[in-house]
Amino acid sequence: MTNVPVLNGSERRLLVEVHTERNGVQRGAFSGGQEIWFGRDTGCDFVLDARSVSRRHFSVTLEGGAIVVKDDSSNGTRLGKRLLRREVARTTASWTEAKAGPYRITLHRHEPHGDQQDGGEARNAGAQGAELQGAPDDPPDEVPSGAPGGDEPHGSAPEVQAQGALQVTRQGRRQVNASLRRQIHAELLDHLDLAQLKIGAAPDAALRAQVWTALEGIVASHRRRLGAVALPEDLTAGLVADLVDEALGLGPLEDLLRDPRVSEIMVVDPSTIYVERAGRVELTDRAFTDDEAVQAAIERIVTPLGRRIDESTPLVDARLRDGSRVNAVIPPLATRGPCITIRKFPAKPLSLDDLVRFGSLTEPMAQLLTGCVRARKNLLLSGGTGSGKTTLLNVLSAAIPETERIVTIEDAAELRLEQRHVVSLEARPPNLEGNGEFTIRDLLKNALRMRPDRIVVGECRGGEALDMLQAMNTGHEGSMTTTHANSPRQAVARIETLCCMAGLDLPLPAIRRQIASSVHLIVQQCRLADGSRKVTSIAEITGLDEHGEVCVEELFVFRRTGTSAEGAILGEFCPTGRLPTFMDELLRHREPSR
Repeated sequence: MTNVPVLNGSERRLLVEVHTERNGVQRGAFSGGQEIWFGRDTGCDFVLDARSVSRRHFSVTLEGGAIVVKDDSSNGTRLGKRLLRREVARTTASWTEAKAGPYRITLHRHEPHGDQQDGGEARNAGAQGAELQGAPDDPPDEVPSGAPGGDEPHGSAPEVQAQGALQVTRQGRRQVNASLRRQIHAELLDHLDLAQLKIGAAPDAALRAQVWTALEGIVASHRRRLGAVALPEDLTAGLVADLVDEALGLGPLEDLLRDPRVSEIMVVDPSTIYVERAGRVELTDRAFTDDEAVQAAIERIVTPLGRRIDESTPLVDARLRDGSRVNAVIPPLATRGPCITIRKFPAKPLSLDDLVRFGSLTEPMAQLLTGCVRARKNLLLSGGTGSGKTTLLNVLSAAIPETERIVTIEDAAELRLEQRHVVSLEARPPNLEGNGEFTIRDLLKNALRMRPDRIVVGECRGGEALDMLQAMNTGHEGSMTTTHANSPRQAVARIETLCCMAGLDLPLPAIRRQIASSVHLIVQQCRLADGSRKVTSIAEITGLDEHGEVCVEELFVFRRTGTSAEGAILGEFCPTGRLPTFMDELLRHREPSR
């Protein structure tokens, strides 16, 4: 089944969309009372060809105003947040989603056009207002306290509908509630075939205008039906814009992604979205319609990259088109529903001058780091999560000469080097059959055969640390990587531990000799309590001491002196008085002027 039949306006139907592993879509429209079967058996209405799907996995029936789902499988069927195991569930929501193995099935109850005005069926418009607030998937805080029920006389309908269609956010802003938003979105699917839009592709202006026009008509019809009190004119334009973003993009995240002041976006659940602005985390009044809308946004991000996210692989690292890093987790790992974390990249690449202006480091520190890159010294950037390691790595890479060939290796590609001769490699997770995995270590070994002048690894977090040290020590000087540690000495200990994970059973003295001969400089980056990011230490590895341990000598340190009245951390960057042992090389490669 690939096409939805033309719907009769006087007939109640169930619309079904089955989204397959390869992004194809099967569709069908069924009359009320008809039992629709899903499973591997060729006799099913929809054949789901996957090992994790039973022969007759589950069935769906439209009974009156409810969608009834009956599970008959071995592994269970997920309906919304609930996992059904040999049981029956009913929902009166107009739209819901089921999952069987790797398949996602959208179920939409299409009501007759004249149903709402039939006095024998609904009795009054107040019953409809009650339906908007009674969908079982609605968050509890969306149901207004004291809302009248459906047995009120006809004259009270506008008040009931107004309460059923609106809600107030935590910040006191009025908005249309999730139930009505779901209903409008489902009607949009009746009008337009959004599934034909390639997931992850940027929608063109014509498609966006088409969706906008369709939504304006749908919202206008709801406003006429519910009345101006229920849907005030000042809310409709914003509602249409939000629904266009949700249908074609990332929903409420779109304007946050456009905001240059936002550096990080954190979706905790559909109604709770935090952002980081100027180093401070704050709660926004943005919200998704429901868990399915968050899941759809995640799939729009990961599908074009050849990644997948489902119950068998419930977490994924990915990137947006602008290079921003994305991490997504879905149930059963995320117990409150799908969550997203987006680390945004600035629209304009930062430079060392920008970091000096922000107070992240001083001009002499910037000159030292630039000289080390030009002199082909191997750099290890260390810091905690969100401390700015990748940003600093991008900034320092700008000092690499255009004449050199660079190979970058990352889990999720986010480095944006400005040179032309750059080969970017990205790790790949295994497919559904467990094949096709390529780790950072695999890519690093292959990079050595690509004649690189320098290798830049986004982060060392496993046995690839040993391969990176060997590359630094065998003709690929000037390479750079990052790791998680809280000080230069801890960074050395971290690399020692990662090298032990390579599985070669090397003795610790051999690993330490490799570190001492491979890494020249450790740059420590920290995110302080006030949200500012600073280079708190630049240290040189000078060799091994008499005990066989790696010697770490600091060249610059940040010393905290206090806190301002506004809560900003005060301090100064201090040279330790020690010069790097390779000072003569820095002088030969220094820039004429900065």
